[in-house]
Amino acid sequence: VYDQYVNFISLEDDMFTLKHQKSDTLSYYAINRGDVKDSDIDLLMDSIVDSLFSVFVNLGQVPIIRCQRGNAAESVGERLDKKLRENLRDTRNSFFTGLSTDSFAAGQLSFQRPLLVIVDRNVDLATPLHHTWTYQALAHDVLNLSLNRVTVTEQDAAHPTNRTKTKEYDLSNLDSFWRAHKGSAFPDVAAAVETELEEYKKAETHIKGLKSNLPDEDAIDLLSDNTAKLTSAITSLPELIKKKADIDKHMSIAMALLNSIKSRKLDVFFEMEEKIMGRSTLERPLMEIIKDPDCGNPLDKLRIFLIMYLWSSNMTDAEFNEYATALTEVEADTKALLYMKRWKSLMKMTAGAGMSEYTGGVAKTVSMFSKLMNQGSALVVEGVNFVLKENKLPITRIVDHLMELKNCEEEKEYRYFDPKLLRPSDGTGATPRTRTPFQDAVVFVVGGGNYMEYNNLVSYAKKKAGTSNKRIIYGCTDVVNAEQFLTQLTKLGAEMS
Repeated sequence: VYDQYVNFISLEDDMFTLKHQKSDTLSYYAINRGDVKDSDIDLLMDSIVDSLFSVFVNLGQVPIIRCQRGNAAESVGERLDKKLRENLRDTRNSFFTGLSTDSFAAGQLSFQRPLLVIVDRNVDLATPLHHTWTYQALAHDVLNLSLNRVTVTEQDAAHPTNRTKTKEYDLSNLDSFWRAHKGSAFPDVAAAVETELEEYKKAETHIKGLKSNLPDEDAIDLLSDNTAKLTSAITSLPELIKKKADIDKHMSIAMALLNSIKSRKLDVFFEMEEKIMGRSTLERPLMEIIKDPDCGNPLDKLRIFLIMYLWSSNMTDAEFNEYATALTEVEADTKALLYMKRWKSLMKMTAGAGMSEYTGGVAKTVSMFSKLMNQGSALVVEGVNFVLKENKLPITRIVDHLMELKNCEEEKEYRYFDPKLLRPSDGTGATPRTRTPFQDAVVFVVGGGNYMEYNNLVSYAKKKAGTSNKRIIYGCTDVVNAEQFLTQLTKLGAEMS
């Protein structure tokens, strides 16, 4: 008989989610719906705790827990502390005795214990709605990337009247291009695909040249040298064939993304949202975007308005209603506005409180996507002027503050639990704490996560690599794209109307 603690799904080496099938039972909607019963919440919280316990059993580490007060994250933190404590107390059956302190991530963890940061989705509702620009997050948003598989609809350019065909592609770290570029900006990905294609063509030409230049019988003394070269080339053929398959795959995915970017003008939404979240002056009024029939679909327009509303500290009811009317006129389902209005009043958001820390530069993309053009079957990049400063998303900022032990509001807002302490603490801060910044962290979002936050945390850890070797794992109850999250907000709004 085996006890297997594997009730979570590892999507990446440093990313996990709890469920795929029936993931709606752990969704933002499930936690926040108006008619939810206490018994339902108890079952939901226990399910999350069991999965998080499994994660740390597999990592072989007992974390120090920090969790946000006054919401589902706090409940998860309290229950996980209790479950870990009970397991540690039973020394004969504990999963954490006898484990080396460096068992995390195949021996890559430092001797310091990891930090577990548990946050509630309500800390930032804007990021899940944000139009994105990185390859993996775009594939999730536009092509509904699911369990590392994406479906692309293709049409034969030479015969546009033919029926379209769909292709499924698996995207994993075995794919070197995906591994290198999944967190890259889309224009950089498009350029990299072209570079890979050119390198492949050169290698192919080289092999064909060797084959055609074999010496005749009169030059038999050169045969052994050319045979060795040809043998070497043939040995590299399987790798070359796989590389060609990967190039074709990413060319197909990039073309599908580019078609959506062009047809929906996603670059316009992305750039404007970056300016809204960076509190920059908009070059074009939002109302003009909403009323423009050639700009995006109704969901795109609803998403950008909700982001504007979340970040606005002075939008009047009259202005709100004017936008709601305009959205209704373009056939957007505005039920989500009802929920968001109530949510904002409950959170008492002033000056974007809780979301004002979207730090970094504003995107200056110089119409970056307009330079990406489809010429024949190839994806061609012509002089893309792509200048983009990496913004630190709210969850990344929280993680930075807690890992670095900065004297900040999170120090008071986030409870502290150490399951290894003999006496359980109340989490208020009366317990002794380490004053050494953490090198390793697991970030867990209750109520749904996304690839934007994952990519942002990966980028943050890489930037810190120069001064300290930080490792961060991102986890969430379920992974949702903007459309899926908006559907949940719409259901919550429908229950209010």
